Amino acid sequence: MDTFVAWILRAIPFGTIIMYGALGEIVTEKSGNLNLGVPGIMYLGGFAGFASAYIYENNAANPNMLLCVLLSLVCAFAAAMAGGLIYSFLTISLRANQNVTGLALTTFGMGVANFFGVYILDGRTATQSLVYKTFQTKLPVLSQWGVIGQTVFGYGFMVYAAVVLAFLLHAVLNRTRVGLNLRAIGENPATADAAGISVTRYKYLATCLGAGISGLGGLYYVLDYNQGIWATTGQIEALGWLAVALVIFTTWKPINAIWGSYLFGTLYWLYQFLPTLLGISVPGYVTDLIQMVPYIVTIVVLVVTSLRKKREDQPPASLGLPYFREER
Repeated sequence: MDTFVAWILRAIPFGTIIMYGALGEIVTEKSGNLNLGVPGIMYLGGFAGFASAYIYENNAANPNMLLCVLLSLVCAFAAAMAGGLIYSFLTISLRANQNVTGLALTTFGMGVANFFGVYILDGRTATQSLVYKTFQTKLPVLSQWGVIGQTVFGYGFMVYAAVVLAFLLHAVLNRTRVGLNLRAIGENPATADAAGISVTRYKYLATCLGAGISGLGGLYYVLDYNQGIWATTGQIEALGWLAVALVIFTTWKPINAIWGSYLFGTLYWLYQFLPTLLGISVPGYVTDLIQMVPYIVTIVVLVVTSLRKKREDQPPASLGLPYFREER
């Protein structure tokens, strides 16, 4: 039982990072923009949140942890939105290729974040910000309810915020006029434009807002999952690409991002806990094969989804296609 609890406690935070990135990209892609710069945007959000907390704590005589948390959240969201704004300006206003721009944004975000991250460390290999303890604070009382308390309520507030955000985005996209307009633009921007919907405004807002949400995934990685340590191992980039893949896995539905991200997190750590649960020892090559399971599952889901060809499981019809009003 202890091994199972440890497995869940490892999988849920891991999946939460991917969930933030996927939710942000879902919002972006609903507008018809394909932003492959998610990894770079997550880097920007993680660095901005880390740097703001670090600078505040080291310059305030008596730092207020609540203010520090709010500052890191705002700075992470704003920095990630700035990355989304760069992408929007290049692809919407200047009509640059979306794929190339997204890849360039990934390289840019990684480079900027790692350069200034190491600069802030002032030559040290790592540094810790006390704010991570606030991010990791578990729900009082509820987290003490035995196994259920540990596995359901034993996480920081950003885990539960991600779940709430998924339900909120689902409601907005399916129950509001704003969501209907956004989906219409993603399906057929020319028709939406003819109906009086501002395609450019919606694309800008959706892309920037989606980038801001993805940036929170980078913040969560640094100040909770990685315990306030800025690392240059490149794992944020890997998680960012997984978030992009999860968008397809969830068939562009925010609710599916909840179970999809947690499933991926569970399968990702399968190699570490499965031998203990089964009470057996496995050779190294078997461990390597087990580590392939989450990616194999993703491929299988993508193949099945493609073969079924259900319209509600397909991407927005204009995804990745530029819209020029003059060519309408």
